[in-house]
Amino acid sequence: MFATVCFSSVANAQTRSLVVYFSHSGNTESVAQQIKSFTGADILEIIPEKAYPEDYQSVVDQAKAEINAGIKPAIKPCITDIAQYDTVFIGSPCWWATIAPPVATFLSEHNLSGKTIVPFMTHEGSRMGHSEKEIRELCPESVLLQGLPIRGSKARQAAPEIKKWLQEIGVTQH
Repeated sequence: MFATVCFSSVANAQTRSLVVYFSHSGNTESVAQQIKSFTGADILEIIPEKAYPEDYQSVVDQAKAEINAGIKPAIKPCITDIAQYDTVFIGSPCWWATIAPPVATFLSEHNLSGKTIVPFMTHEGSRMGHSEKEIRELCPESVLLQGLPIRGSKARQAAPEIKKWLQEIGVTQH
């Protein structure tokens, strides 16, 4: 079940939005930048303390091992005061049908209670997977809006789809 929140009259006055994302190949970053552009949100990249390997199969193997073991890898400190934001867009590649481990770390380390969380995922066939369920479990006191799955290979051309989604969930474009 998803809640729909309309920011049309409040967004211009006091609602503050933040786009938080982790991107390994650049696809999720592309979507994050487009959301920032359409909403006027601030942006924050999640950076793991130890970078993932460049080789695709090595990344897949490492991500699978981390997810299966429930490992939340260390991330570099967040210099943004999350408390000042009402709405937090959360972006991740869909790895093994869920959020990437660095995103799980971020959600575990930051109190998003009372905030509206808006997930978006890049994928190559798994869409959102069960990422929304995991986000709900990590942020039980937050309002979770309907997420946006974007095929990674289409991320750079996704502007029309992103605009439509933002309108559907009631987020005002700037």
